[in-house]
Amino acid sequence: MVWSVADSNGAIKTQGSFAVNSGVQTSTLSCKSTWAGYGALTATLRSAGGTLPRSGTRPTGIATFGVLPDLNSALGTVTYAHQDQHRFGMQGFNGNIAALHALGISWTIDDRQVSAMEPNGPYTYSPSVNDLDPFYKANPDQLRIVRLDGLPAWDSKTGQYNDSYYAPVNMAEFKDFMARVGTDTSLIRAANYPNQQKNYYQVTWEPSLGWADSDANFVAMYKAAYEGIHSTDPNAIVMGTGNPFAANCDTCTTGYLKKFGALGLWNYIDAVSTHGYWNAGTYPAHPPELQDSDPDPANQANALDNQMTQLRSVMQAGKPNMKLFFTEAGASYDPGLSYGPAVPSQNQLFAHAAVGVRAHIIVLGGGAQVTTLFYGPDYPGEVGYGSFFDLNNAQGAFGASNLSPKPEAMAFATMTRVLDGTNTLGRVKGTPSGTFAYAFQQLGNGKIVTAAWTHSNAQWPTSGGVYSQTYSTSYTLQVDGAGTSGNVTKIDGYGNVSTIQYSNGAVTLALTEVPQYIVSNNATVAKNNSTVPLGYTGQ
Repeated sequence: MVWSVADSNGAIKTQGSFAVNSGVQTSTLSCKSTWAGYGALTATLRSAGGTLPRSGTRPTGIATFGVLPDLNSALGTVTYAHQDQHRFGMQGFNGNIAALHALGISWTIDDRQVSAMEPNGPYTYSPSVNDLDPFYKANPDQLRIVRLDGLPAWDSKTGQYNDSYYAPVNMAEFKDFMARVGTDTSLIRAANYPNQQKNYYQVTWEPSLGWADSDANFVAMYKAAYEGIHSTDPNAIVMGTGNPFAANCDTCTTGYLKKFGALGLWNYIDAVSTHGYWNAGTYPAHPPELQDSDPDPANQANALDNQMTQLRSVMQAGKPNMKLFFTEAGASYDPGLSYGPAVPSQNQLFAHAAVGVRAHIIVLGGGAQVTTLFYGPDYPGEVGYGSFFDLNNAQGAFGASNLSPKPEAMAFATMTRVLDGTNTLGRVKGTPSGTFAYAFQQLGNGKIVTAAWTHSNAQWPTSGGVYSQTYSTSYTLQVDGAGTSGNVTKIDGYGNVSTIQYSNGAVTLALTEVPQYIVSNNATVAKNNSTVPLGYTGQ
């Protein structure tokens, strides 16, 4: 049996062979890793050939695993004054605490919609401190974003369930229901989350995909939710509007904030929530930075970093210094691909990870308090959004638990370990075209972390093809005062740590399409060389 292990770039990390007899047998390899990240195991019989079979959404030829990074020596331990300071949520792993811990997740979404709590009639839901999923009771490190969209048939103008695309029929009961949710959430927080400052509620979920009621009723629904929740929860943060895209269109979150803000919506939200898609259905062929280099300013505005600037500007004009939560953002495979023996390729998996991680760094670096990774396992209907293969189901399944990591999962695990427990300092000033760098500082005035990468549209074909895994540019980052020399710590995109020397206060980096993280100590230099996002006031 001839075997090898390759990393996310396809580079062979180790290989070997062992003797096998005919017939079915089990053999065990003992491995001690000297590197962190994604591993793809291949195996074949030297004399008889063959390869590892396809398993669920994982293609033929590989079995995959991950080695989590140990970054204590590079980053130390961060002290959180309150739980709300954590920055990473996840969809798709509610109940799977092992996966959430492996990925470094602190927020998940808990359903409290009318449709979930009162499916059969009004005033049937009574708040209780015990009204908490046992998963949260057992794992109080997992914070709740309370989801409120969704109306049952009895309260729907359509006579059937709708995802808050119409205002409720019984608005008075809706307001009373929200007051009961506020009571419920306050009790739960006091009993289970003593170190959590606020409770967070999201009223609508991608309303632009189907809102069919009047503009006035949209605002009235928010008013009822806001007043109901705040009547019983003095620590409530009511958020909206949760559109699929952050900015730069009428149906984006900025479009809804401007349209409904003029009708009074600003009075009925304490914070903004949005989803973070930038060019749905075209990943990774259209990375979040694709349009930064477009000669047309109208197209440049669609780049995710520019959308962040727009969103923060609209927020600041409407209600200064609001918190910003991204409650969903993810990357799929290229359009037109279907799960199969040869899909995804190693190159597709490389690109999927690079694009997925960069989007979340841009979101946090652009001024969001929290970003939410999407999704856990592959699921039916949309190909590739999972950060894990589902090994049982050929098209994926919601709630799958027999899993195998993709490169994206391991890149996520590094990003969360590096950037959780930080405040955003913002975009690094003066970066050349195609270079992206965002600075962060650990809570408690700790270490500086700069996330940096490069992107070239020429190396990233938008009409299909091979995404470059070797493209690199040189970039000089100032990390200390002029005339100084010393060392900084580099953490690669998968958590491998090395030391780099700097001179005259600056370190020269070889950037690739996969982000790397530079850990330094001079906060004054970092703050002077970056721009805090408009309205961002920290964690």
